[in-house]
Amino acid sequence: MRVAIDGYNLGLDKGTGVATYGKNLSRVAKSIGCEVGVLYGRKSVKNKNPLLKEIAFFDIANLESKGFLNGIRLWLKSTTAAYGCQVDKVNITGQVVAQSLKDRLPEFDYIWNSTHLYERCAISFQWFGTFGQLEIPSLDIAHWTYPLPIKAQNAANIYTLHDLVPLRLPFTTLDNKRRYFKLCKRLVDTADHIVTVSEASRQDIITLLGAAPDKVTNTYQSVNFPISLLNKTEANIRIELAGIFNLQYKSYYLFFGAIEPKKNINRMLEAYLGSGLKAPLVIVGAPGWKSEDELRLLSTLKELSQAARVIRLEYLPFPMLVSVIRGAKATFFPSLYEGFGLPVLESMALGTAVLTSNTSSLPEIAGDAACLIDPYDTQAMAEAMRALETNQTYRLTLEAKGRERAKMSSGEAYAKRLQAVYQTVLNGRSKQQL
Repeated sequence: MRVAIDGYNLGLDKGTGVATYGKNLSRVAKSIGCEVGVLYGRKSVKNKNPLLKEIAFFDIANLESKGFLNGIRLWLKSTTAAYGCQVDKVNITGQVVAQSLKDRLPEFDYIWNSTHLYERCAISFQWFGTFGQLEIPSLDIAHWTYPLPIKAQNAANIYTLHDLVPLRLPFTTLDNKRRYFKLCKRLVDTADHIVTVSEASRQDIITLLGAAPDKVTNTYQSVNFPISLLNKTEANIRIELAGIFNLQYKSYYLFFGAIEPKKNINRMLEAYLGSGLKAPLVIVGAPGWKSEDELRLLSTLKELSQAARVIRLEYLPFPMLVSVIRGAKATFFPSLYEGFGLPVLESMALGTAVLTSNTSSLPEIAGDAACLIDPYDTQAMAEAMRALETNQTYRLTLEAKGRERAKMSSGEAYAKRLQAVYQTVLNGRSKQQL
């Protein structure tokens, strides 16, 4: 079975939850025997030399040029997207030393590239309401990890819709809601299958988009940590935290994720500052959509000499982030709405207690292995924070329960669910072709 996975989020400079999903998807697809190709939409070079194409693929300077003329070029190219996008194979020979990028790359047998693919298809859908069309030889399944207006002509097309936040919480995102609804509705109506990551999201897709229940499958998702990070001793983590961050092991609290309204950071800060906790709160996250209010509050706290209590780190390499998660007393993740809530599962898998919301998919993912609170009630949130601080037995119980809960989302369980979806889709496609 040959499967193509889009590199839309995998190609971004900084990782996202969808990029993590794509990397795990590629790994698990290979584990069930699939040949995996990843399709990027990077700028390419007009040269038949395979080495130059490989160099261009990894060249950080080979980014999209900005400006009016480039916009005109993309618009003109988008008019042909519906009639077919050229896909080129990029031979990864190892001549380019890319070891430092290993953590950002998915598992793959093939790398494909189609110049400006995702920008062209987005413009084509915006202006003409058409999907980009492409063809990859001997392809069985195209698994798009994001709602993208693209279709593989010669394969089954599966789309992952992680959540419908722009429709459920429209005030938290900047995208065009009418266009987003139109795209998701088209995907639901025309895809061979829709995959999502929680029962809460599945019900949203059925209810809001009118999807047939048997066309939407919740596979959940898994987390994957390199053995080298899991085997790092507590002693080494203590030294790393003290030496790099001036933090003491299990003596701080943590939030990690994008700085954006749906993450509920302002209420979390209000609850934390009003709780009386002395242990610092470390916030790891880059600015996302509509993050101005959150950034303004963080800046104000710094001016009020609260920097010792609230420490913000915009970005951490993945190995460092894993150490910071493992060393935290608890993870705070009181999000207003999540399709899955990957930080909850990652924290539980690493043995860190979690405080999270009792809304959307979060109680479904956390079960009884986390402290659940109303994300709109800052007083209840502050009381829960104090309970985690003062009741060590409670916190250690959550750590143990979290480790067990995380096993439900193991790679093996996810692989079985994914394989069942792929087989069902291919069997259905074969019946249609008879």
